[in-house]
Amino acid sequence: MSDASLTLAQFMSRFALQRPTRQAASLAARRAAVLVPIIDRPHPTLLLTQRAATLRKHPGQVAFPGGMVDKEDSSLIVTALREAEEEVAIPRASVRIVGVLPAVISSSGIQVTPVVGILPETVRWHASTGEVASVFEIPLQEALNLHRYSPLDIQRHGLPHRVWISWFEDYFIWGMTAGIIRQLSLQVAK
Repeated sequence: MSDASLTLAQFMSRFALQRPTRQAASLAARRAAVLVPIIDRPHPTLLLTQRAATLRKHPGQVAFPGGMVDKEDSSLIVTALREAEEEVAIPRASVRIVGVLPAVISSSGIQVTPVVGILPETVRWHASTGEVASVFEIPLQEALNLHRYSPLDIQRHGLPHRVWISWFEDYFIWGMTAGIIRQLSLQVAK
């Protein structure tokens, strides 16, 4: 990304020109979706959450709003919107869906589809206290800076695996969340 301030129109132009590649169907039986919410400000921001420390899975981690597909969900987009409404009270009708990124497989074998959506600057949210410790915004231009992300090679189930790590203020962003942001950055890079 250049040093000039990134506008939402520039992001949308690059996103539209670089549609994600199609992936072969995954064998993962369990599916989930996350909303990648971009707030339409003069300088757009990316909305992230920090999960509550009391949660059984991934406590305290930075994440996008999202979760498992419910049997009532008609699509992965519906899942992402429902979960964003449950976790941070973002009204479904306020989100303009612009596309999806390629699905990723979590460390527990869940296929997670990132759904990119634009929120109006006027949207208000509040964290569900049982699920979310905090909600914060990172400038989109900063989030999409590839130099923010460092690789970390780990062993998972005895096999080498690369995860991405980054910091924003006091927030440690890593794993799937950092990987999704990095993938979005790769997709919109010139």
